[in-house]
Amino acid sequence: MKRSKEITQTYFKFLDKHIEDVVSGQVTDFMEINQIANELFISHKHLTDTVQKETGNHPCHFYDLKIIDQAKQMLSETDRSISETARVLTYDPSNFSKFFKKFTGKTPGQFRKENKK
Repeated sequence: MKRSKEITQTYFKFLDKHIEDVVSGQVTDFMEINQIANELFISHKHLTDTVQKETGNHPCHFYDLKIIDQAKQMLSETDRSISETARVLTYDPSNFSKFFKKFTGKTPGQFRKENKK
C-alpha cells in the first residue's frame, strides 16, 4: 500500500476511535488536527497535504463530517435532548445547531423529527 493511502486510512481510523472516546466520556474534548498529527507521529503539514492529495479535501472536512454522522446517529437513535447531544459532542447548544445546519441544511430538531427511529 502506498504510504499516503496508509496515512489517510490511519487518520480515518483515528478519527472514528477519537469520536467514540469523546462520546463515551473517556476524552473530554476533540483534538486539534495538529494534536492528531502528533499522535500519528507525522507533522501537521504532512498530514494535511497527504489527506488533501489522497481525497481532494482537507482533514477538517472529514473530521466535521464524522462528527455530523455521530450527531445524526445520536439524534435519531437516542432520546437525549438536543442540548445534551450538543454537550456530549463538546458544543455549546446554539453553536451546535449552526454547525449541524451548515452541513445538513436542517436544524437538529428538524432532522430528529424526520429521522426518529
